[in-house]
Amino acid sequence: MRLLSKNSVVTAAGSGIGKAIALGFAQHGAKVVCADINGSAAEQTAQIIRADGGEAVHVEVDVANKHQVENLFNVAIDTFDRIDILLSGPGISTTRNFLDLPEEEWDRVMDVSLKGMYLTGQIAARHMAEQGGGSIINISSICDEVAQAGYPHYIAAKGGVKMLTKAMALDLVKNNIRVNALAPGAVETATGFWHKEEFSQLREKVRSRIPMGRPARAEEMVGAAIFLASEEESGYVTGISLPVDGGYLSY
Repeated sequence: MRLLSKNSVVTAAGSGIGKAIALGFAQHGAKVVCADINGSAAEQTAQIIRADGGEAVHVEVDVANKHQVENLFNVAIDTFDRIDILLSGPGISTTRNFLDLPEEEWDRVMDVSLKGMYLTGQIAARHMAEQGGGSIINISSICDEVAQAGYPHYIAAKGGVKMLTKAMALDLVKNNIRVNALAPGAVETATGFWHKEEFSQLREKVRSRIPMGRPARAEEMVGAAIFLASEEESGYVTGISLPVDGGYLSY
């Protein structure tokens, strides 16, 4: 029970990596506010946690909307009194050549994947500063280190997440708030590109670059997230982007 008595907010908790980490936090003793733009998916995650004996509530939220993010943290404080951990997980993308990328598509990816990190991180940090500290974990990607053709907006957003994480860590260290990023490699999820036919060529290219020869399961991100969340295990760690990528960045 590495997170016993800790209170957490997990965004993008309705599916994929966010859901796996929300469940993992609960299994290790944390109370969880499950947040997602898909309210019913967030509710299902919270129900799984409660059915397993944990404590969880759900909130429907668009992380690019400041008022909705403020409501999210108001619910978290009203329900659990304090916030010890924020897992900020939103990220969206489409495949688009740079020459064909519409402005509105650029804006939406940036709003969710980067502005969402800023809004959730800032509002969470204000609560954490008042209570004496906490841990913020931003979900980045190995795309904060390497680029792929056809994803200029996503690549730019994830590079921004990495540098935002570093800047947040420096600004918030005096408030006893640690800020780190978790950078997954290829992860096989039900809604991700691994199952979409239009990504078949990229999928095989990525697979060929992974020394371990396969994509990760979402559950394989949980241990690293718990490590970064735990004061006992990573109390002297801040400002890093931790890759969990099957060796992809070792080339």
